[in-house]
Amino acid sequence: MTSQSTESPGQQTAGQQDILAAFRQAFGHDADGVWMAPGRVNLIGEHTDYNEGFVLPFAIDLKARVAVRALPESRTVRLLSAQGSGSQGSGGALEFDLDHLEPGGEYGWASYPLGVAWALEQSGVTVPGFELYLDSTVPLGSGLSSSHAIECATITALTELSGASLTAQDLVLLTQRGENDFVGAPTGILDQSASLRGERGHAVFLDCRDQHAELIPFDAEADDLVMLVIDTRVAHSHSDGGYASRRAACEAGAAALGVPALRDLGPEDLAGAEDLLDDLTFRRVRHVVTEDARVLETVAVLTSDGAKAIGPLLDASHVSMRDDFEISCPELDLAVDSARTAGAIGARMTGGGFGGSAIALTPRALEDHVRQAVLDAFASAGFGEPRLFTVTPAEGARRLA
Repeated sequence: MTSQSTESPGQQTAGQQDILAAFRQAFGHDADGVWMAPGRVNLIGEHTDYNEGFVLPFAIDLKARVAVRALPESRTVRLLSAQGSGSQGSGGALEFDLDHLEPGGEYGWASYPLGVAWALEQSGVTVPGFELYLDSTVPLGSGLSSSHAIECATITALTELSGASLTAQDLVLLTQRGENDFVGAPTGILDQSASLRGERGHAVFLDCRDQHAELIPFDAEADDLVMLVIDTRVAHSHSDGGYASRRAACEAGAAALGVPALRDLGPEDLAGAEDLLDDLTFRRVRHVVTEDARVLETVAVLTSDGAKAIGPLLDASHVSMRDDFEISCPELDLAVDSARTAGAIGARMTGGGFGGSAIALTPRALEDHVRQAVLDAFASAGFGEPRLFTVTPAEGARRLA
């Protein structure tokens, strides 16, 4: 299993020294510090967040780190990424003016740090100009929330550098505002809540109506299990029409059924809903309503019986996403099916869908067998080779140096 990060404030690891050196080389002077935010795996609760429902993600030991220097007398932003940054601006960095940011603009990866800077300013926080160097280990387009890791690392840094006093809930909602109104992706609060609130050895149970968050013990290791991530390498984007159309269908279903949000329906209401809705809208509604119920049941099972007992809930979640919400794809279905056949106790796609990753809760003794079975299945189907790795629940966003 992937080892936990031992990075902590005041102790510069080799990785922190590397990003600080890269910042110095790129910008010609030292950064004020290094901040990080993790990616996340959503254990269960997909597309329930913007329906004011329940989710159960956990922060993972893959993260975005940003070295940042404030430019107090400037409104200029300079951005550089170790993963590729484009060519405009001084010294290869992308360069922008905080006073001329346009929501919905074509900024590429820079939309994420710019979006949270814009959201902070919109909330009344004066953000200084800044230079930022990004280095991330969260795979792009994998369904592990690489974009929110960038946003959460950046907003954590800018909040501190601007001297603002903001709560975790403030940061969650401001990150959502940047994502919704600046980037143009109609996402909920799941990803940033996990990234900002995560704790080692726990999942974050989140009520998306009132932002109540509760840490739920999730210790697969204690049950001799590993959480295997199968990154299909089929890229997806939350800002495309597939995500937006699902959200629109949910809103239409709630309106037709006379409730503020699908959160207000239970499984017992589905029989009546089927008579009032067209087939497609009904299936979208059924996924959200049953997924909310599965989240609540997963929390109860984890609390009473531990990780070893949640497999059937993961399986049922995938079937619902595949058939009712229709956000899976052949590669995700094959990842789930081949992992289950080889011995995983439960598996599901995770993330917004249309590509990205699946997760497979797997007995440690069968990890190698499950890995090989998935690789063989993808090769036999003529798909590209997936990336497989394990993750563990990790700490949320914080300053590292």
